[in-house]
This record gives sequence, C-alpha cells and structure tokens, in this order.
Amino acid sequence: MAGSLQDQLLKAGLANKQQANKAKAEKRKKTKQAKAVKKGEVFKDPEQLAREQAIAKAKEDKLERDRALNRQREDELTRRSIDASCLQMMQQNIIDMPDDGDVEYNFVDGTTIKKLYVSKTLQEQLAKGNLAIASNKGRYLLIPAGVAEKISERRPELIISRQQVEEIDPDDPYADYQIPDDLMW
Repeated sequence: MAGSLQDQLLKAGLANKQQANKAKAEKRKKTKQAKAVKKGEVFKDPEQLAREQAIAKAKEDKLERDRALNRQREDELTRRSIDASCLQMMQQNIIDMPDDGDVEYNFVDGTTIKKLYVSKTLQEQLAKGNLAIASNKGRYLLIPAGVAEKISERRPELIISRQQVEEIDPDDPYADYQIPDDLMW
C-alpha cells in the first residue's frame, strides 16, 4: 500500500476528486495560517473578520450611547444644582410681605396681570428697582435687586418682575415730566 491516504481513499472509492481537492485546499490554508502566526502575522477568514467588525461596531455604539447618557446625567445634575442654589438664594434673602398690605402693586406674570398687596415703602422700593418679584412654586416672593440679578443670570424664568432703572437722556424734552411711581392703573 504505497501512496498517501488520499490516494488510497480514491482507489477504494470512498472519496471523489472534489473532496480530495477540497481537503488539499484546507490543508494548504492551515499551514499558511500556522506560518503566519509564527511570523506574527494574523490571517483570518472573511467570516471571522466580519464577526469581529460587527462586535467592534457594537462596542463603539454602546460606548457612544453611554457617553450620551452620561452627558445627559451631568446636564441634569448641573440643572438641579443651579435650581437648588437659586432656591436657596431666594429663601435666604426673602423680604416679608405684610399680611395686611394696604397698597396694591400690579405686575405682569407671563400674559396675565397679577396683584400683590404691599406696604407703601415696599411699593416705593419695587418702583425704584430696589426689589424684585420672584416666583417659587406658584408663590410670589420679594427679594433684593442684587439677588434677583444673580438669579436671573442662572435662571431668568424665576424672576417675574423687576423695574429697570432707566437713564434719563439729557436731550429729552419730557425729562422734567416723569411718570409718578404710584400711578394706579
């Protein structure tokens, strides 16, 4: 019985020529891969490359989703900390309104006109711009103008009303005719 195992199987009729050629091709491929591994080269078949690329793409997509989620969480934490600091500033600097306020002070909240009953001195301070009205969970609070300025830098929607002190133009012909602050409308 001389010859290779392949020749013996072909003579016995247990294998055909196609199977023999396929076996030779696989053997050549394996030896080539073994040599490449010894040299440090990596030889991969197309299916394995496709799987590895799909896995790498899935990992990259997951990392991007995680980054986006982390950015969203950080933005939420930043927003919450700003809200907390604004609320703390409002509560620390709140000016008590009298329960029996005798003067009506009108202001605009969004598109509606609202009223607060305050004392005469509070009305004057509101009109001059020394005080501002802030909103906290549906309640209106009086706070100093400096605090209102700091809050409006962070969350402008919390400051409802603040009189801006306007500079008078020296060339204005009506500069002598100021509108009274206590004008009721």
